[in-house]
Amino acid sequence: MVVANIGGNMYGPLLPLYVQELGADLTQVGVFFTLAMIAPLLFQILGGWLSDSIGRVQAMAIGSLAGLVGYLVFVAAPSWGWLLLAMMGLSMASSFVGPSFQALVAEQSSEETRGRVFSITQGVFMIVGVVGAPLGGFLADRFGFRWMFAVAAALYALATIIRVFMARQIRLEEESAPETPRPAPSLSHLKTSLRTLAALIIGGGIITWIFLSDGVSDVTFSLVGNLFPIYMNDIIGISKTQLGLLSGLASVVTMALIVVGGWISDKAGERVGIVLGNLLIAGAIFIMLNVQSFAGLIPAWILLGIGQALSAPAYNALISKAVPNHLRGTAFGFFSTSLGIISLPAPYIGTWMWQRFGPRVPFYVPLVAMLAMLPVIWFKFKLPKSNGNAQPAEGPTPPAPSSLPIETRPAPESVSAD
Repeated sequence: MVVANIGGNMYGPLLPLYVQELGADLTQVGVFFTLAMIAPLLFQILGGWLSDSIGRVQAMAIGSLAGLVGYLVFVAAPSWGWLLLAMMGLSMASSFVGPSFQALVAEQSSEETRGRVFSITQGVFMIVGVVGAPLGGFLADRFGFRWMFAVAAALYALATIIRVFMARQIRLEEESAPETPRPAPSLSHLKTSLRTLAALIIGGGIITWIFLSDGVSDVTFSLVGNLFPIYMNDIIGISKTQLGLLSGLASVVTMALIVVGGWISDKAGERVGIVLGNLLIAGAIFIMLNVQSFAGLIPAWILLGIGQALSAPAYNALISKAVPNHLRGTAFGFFSTSLGIISLPAPYIGTWMWQRFGPRVPFYVPLVAMLAMLPVIWFKFKLPKSNGNAQPAEGPTPPAPSSLPIETRPAPESVSAD
């Protein structure tokens, strides 16, 4: 996971600038990221469901092969339209790897320590941001984007080899000493799982409120997520290297404090970490929009790192507890797909707002939305006391599913994916 996602963090903060370099204007950047959101909708449910059905590492290996193809297209793309093919490969990778990794972590922890286990794994994982973003910015500034993607592709190829080898070894072990058999992938199995999740989402329990809250966040942040690098580069005037350093700084802060976030989640409740984290992230966005220098942006990225440290393990733990074990992978894919459909036109709308009302205006939309959702999170993100590895108490009792597992919020493959 670390080797693969160093490459993902190398290009992540800089991709809008690469799209521009290959000939896209601001409107076309919005069109590109709107179209790029379609590919994940095709794979997310499939990736989570296959993770439940054929095994975590096996699903990760399949996704990695598609991701490697995506990196190679990034290196060779002659124009920005070709990058959509690269995004399709990386979307398949993230859809297969992300839910699998998150479900794997949840399966290896108890409910009482889940927040801390997620915080430790994510804390180690944050090395990808510390190394990847500054390295990507440096390579792009000194040697150009294609060389940066070539280095990222080489790292991802190494990770793919490791994953394929692991999947093969696990398969041989399962064949020699079979444990509880997994259900064979089938259309009826997928339908049963989706019906179960639909019942939970419309049931009025905690899953309903998580879905609604995440929907607001997904739509509003999709307006501006890919405009941030352009805003920093074109409006404030910082270089690609400086942008990479800021991303690395946030990762260092998150890595240093994420175990604290996991401890707060376990001891005080998941909603405490999520609310505190969202408040700090909102403060970070406000600072970003009201400073005009690299030095002025440093406090914003520190707040962003602290906010991620508090909210990420709490959110992961909450989702893993609220959804039955056998539905985790399918549920994360289902959530992401449903919300992705709603937010599909958001990148284009964000670029329209930039051109129509000014570059700062679209960034205030997620800021206001995040603050408005805090009361909902505080009062509704409460797990039933009987909740555990069994069926959640809130909402209707779903039909007995075949046998099946979700992810949280983006951060390449593990939290968001490749």
